[in-house]
Amino acid sequence: MNRTKATEDAQAEAPASWGLVECAIPGGLLTAVITWELTRPAADRDDLLSRVVNCVVFLLVVAYLLIRVRRRAARELREVKAVARAAQEVLIRTLPPRLDGLALSARQLSASRGADVGGDLYEAVATAYGVRVVIGDVRGHGLPAIGAVAAVLGSFREAAHDEAGLDGVLRRLDRAHQRHLRELARQEPPAAAGQEPDSLSAEEFVTVLLLEIGADAEVRALNCGHPWPYRLGRSAARLASGEPLPPLGAFPLPADLLPYQCGPLLPGEALFLHTDGAEDARDSAGRFFALEEALAEAAAGPPLAPAAVVRQVHAALLRHTGGRIADDMALLVLRNDRPPVGDSSRVPAQPGGPGLCRTRVPAREPTTRVPGPG
Repeated sequence: MNRTKATEDAQAEAPASWGLVECAIPGGLLTAVITWELTRPAADRDDLLSRVVNCVVFLLVVAYLLIRVRRRAARELREVKAVARAAQEVLIRTLPPRLDGLALSARQLSASRGADVGGDLYEAVATAYGVRVVIGDVRGHGLPAIGAVAAVLGSFREAAHDEAGLDGVLRRLDRAHQRHLRELARQEPPAAAGQEPDSLSAEEFVTVLLLEIGADAEVRALNCGHPWPYRLGRSAARLASGEPLPPLGAFPLPADLLPYQCGPLLPGEALFLHTDGAEDARDSAGRFFALEEALAEAAAGPPLAPAAVVRQVHAALLRHTGGRIADDMALLVLRNDRPPVGDSSRVPAQPGGPGLCRTRVPAREPTTRVPGPG
């Protein structure tokens, strides 16, 4: 731990330590006074009565001081929570209910008590190239993973507007994550003589799914180790069946990054994005949560708003786990509310099942390119 971090930790612990001192001093004085008043020899009965009165007065004074200390500590705790909540809302911003003809809703659950933000991330922005969405999952969960979340989200919010293709966006995210890893490596203590240097930062990685929904409602995707989303229409089906790329930080990106062409998102259809915490959630008997069944049930009923789908899946998750969340999870639903444009908006999904991505073709340049792995 470097000197700066040690100083910050000491400053954070100072208010709590001072509160204990403020409680200990009056308590110690009260104990000493009561012991002295009750144990010293008594001259007469009136003297004994005065001792009892003194003890009661000291007791009331100490009780008043303790109440003041407790109220001040509660006020400081409320202020700290308010600052933390504001910081978390800046990091994981509330998505707008509508974005360029798409209806959106999202919710995140943190496995860390008292934290609204954990190791999962998501964002959606309207750009000149269409609506671009990112969802990801940092290795680990809770507050220690927030640094990587901030690095990836900050890069996405800039790259989504600057880069013409999803491949450029993904490379920007990878570079931001690599910079974060190098900063972690510089903070690690030097290795002891004769031992390999610590490389905890090298074990950090993040899964990322990038989606782009163009003006023609065509869906393009790049996936680095993340669960594929579901397409919700008359049923629930995986958006793609291809093998994803490795997570960011695990291996270098391939030279060619060709987005999957996933077909159009028809009017009224929705995409359900999630992190692996939703599929890996278990009940007390160790059974996994049946996410696909829950989505199929939602799709079988009347058309639901994205917020209703998120609430329904969230409630089913809590029932399944008994309210005990073991891992961070994020849920995001976006529905195409754009009016149909000509006959192209009614083109069915590609052969082989609703919404399955069968080919990977360049998203922008018509030049011949060799597909990368995955």
